[in-house]
Amino acid sequence: MSNLERHPGAVTLAPDAAHGFELLAPRDVPLGGPRAMPVRRTLPQRRRSLVGAWCFLDHYGPDDVAATGGMRVPPHPHTGLATVSWLFAGEIEHRDSTGAHAMVRPGELNLMTAGRGVQHSEVSTPATTTLHGAQLWLALPEAHRFRAPAFERYTPPPTAVGAATLRVFIGALGGATSPVEVHSPLVGAQLDLPAGTEVELDLDPAFEHGVLVDAGEADLGAGSVPAAHLGVLPAGRDRVVVRATSETGLRALVIGGEPLHERIVMWWNFVGRDHDEIVAFRDRWQSDGWGLRDPDGAFGLVQGYDGDPLPAPELPTVRLAPRG
Repeated sequence: MSNLERHPGAVTLAPDAAHGFELLAPRDVPLGGPRAMPVRRTLPQRRRSLVGAWCFLDHYGPDDVAATGGMRVPPHPHTGLATVSWLFAGEIEHRDSTGAHAMVRPGELNLMTAGRGVQHSEVSTPATTTLHGAQLWLALPEAHRFRAPAFERYTPPPTAVGAATLRVFIGALGGATSPVEVHSPLVGAQLDLPAGTEVELDLDPAFEHGVLVDAGEADLGAGSVPAAHLGVLPAGRDRVVVRATSETGLRALVIGGEPLHERIVMWWNFVGRDHDEIVAFRDRWQSDGWGLRDPDGAFGLVQGYDGDPLPAPELPTVRLAPRG
């Protein structure tokens, strides 16, 4: 998904909190035009920039597509990151300049690694009446951020852990392991827990972890996480007990990873290391005619999309500051 804000903010974020439980409230962001599709953004924000290498988290729906118009994101570029698409309801058609053409469906991971540069489009299908899911980005570490772009799909099998059901799409959790390739130590999973039950999960103590509640409410012992919020646990914990405290049960995404230990600049759809690099990425996209002119250009071409790519917004008048 593109960050479709007309004026992406340029802010200096505080260093990530090193100790204690954090509860991050979402920020409402409209994507698109008059019938904008609303999303709830919990990463990044002033209080916290990353959870491991997870650097961006948009959570949306359930949305009535007849009212919002659904998702129609034209081709747009990415650098220095990987996108993680995860749906609870609906279907999205994905096309990218690696040649990948896939339908994103509930319970299926779609992982696009941008590396040195890629462009892609995302459009909800005509049969979709309700759209509900999350879009997350991973900041690539220095050693991998200029690698060739790639696309991978994976359908994680449901794994029972006590009363809970886990679908581990990245890394390892609860005895399940995903085979997809990521480029720093990470975990990502959907957790479903019936009302009034709890589950104890072993954690990698080198990881910081986040729990995004999609439905219900989670008690993590250190604090409670209501719907649409992100609860963050610092590194150093080797287990957590998650309790479903609402009458409807709990559905959540569990994310985590080793702290990145690299300072990044994130603006629009680019992740770089300093202001000048972001300017160069933007100039390259604009000089490629928004990805229209050169199939051998930095971002390649998206085949089969009916419409023009997105032009880059104007850069802010201040220099972008690294964070993390």
